[in-house]
Amino acid sequence: MSGIHPQSVIDPKARLDSSVSVGPFSVIGADVEIAAGTVIGPHVVIQGPTRIGRENRIHPFASIGGAPQDKKYAGEPTTLEIGDRNDIFESVTLNRGTAQDKGTTKIGSDNWLMAYVHVAHDCVLGDNVIMANNATLAGHVDIEDWAILGGFSKIHQFVRIGAHSFTGMNVDITRDVPPYVMVSGTPVEPHGINSEGLKRRGFTADQLRNIKNAYKVLYRSDLRLEEALQQLKILGETQPEVALMARFLEKSERSITR
Repeated sequence: MSGIHPQSVIDPKARLDSSVSVGPFSVIGADVEIAAGTVIGPHVVIQGPTRIGRENRIHPFASIGGAPQDKKYAGEPTTLEIGDRNDIFESVTLNRGTAQDKGTTKIGSDNWLMAYVHVAHDCVLGDNVIMANNATLAGHVDIEDWAILGGFSKIHQFVRIGAHSFTGMNVDITRDVPPYVMVSGTPVEPHGINSEGLKRRGFTADQLRNIKNAYKVLYRSDLRLEEALQQLKILGETQPEVALMARFLEKSERSITR
């Protein structure tokens, strides 16, 4: 395996595709699987059970697949699963799951996890998520596709962050953030929809108008949350982009940032 630096340490029970590259002083433990084209930089630690997909780039000093930081954890064989084409930057920490929840922490594909990001046990990240420097997820957090978390964002356990949403820097999120919504400030408050991000992803003018109208129903109509949800469900019957928001609200257990 010509891509394996002689000063790396790889357990004989690890399974690496022949095209994987591993830099000096990196340590890869038993029960780690790494698929084709993934590049492991120097000084990376990967513990198992961990599955890493294709063409990921893992930068120096990242700690991948460590035990969950949960006092209830008693050594159960929980896992970390990482998809394809993720960029995992310097000093990122990704923990395995716990037996009390899913047993697995899951990272999707095409995500961008910047320096010092922390993803705790049993979190689920979708695809195309951006987490800026020092963004931190407590346990059991779900981040949906295309969400962007600003630097030093802190997400409370069991919170859900909706698709295409955007959090400002240095926010404390203790309730769910619906799809498309931008939040910032202390205390955190909603500030419209992520229009620029939606335009970049090809949302049409009609779709943007529908989402803005849904935002008004949710945040500016003086309706109770249950009443606003009923209106969004009706709109969602002909507007799939609004139906996405309605489904998210139906599943909310911590209420929403409002």
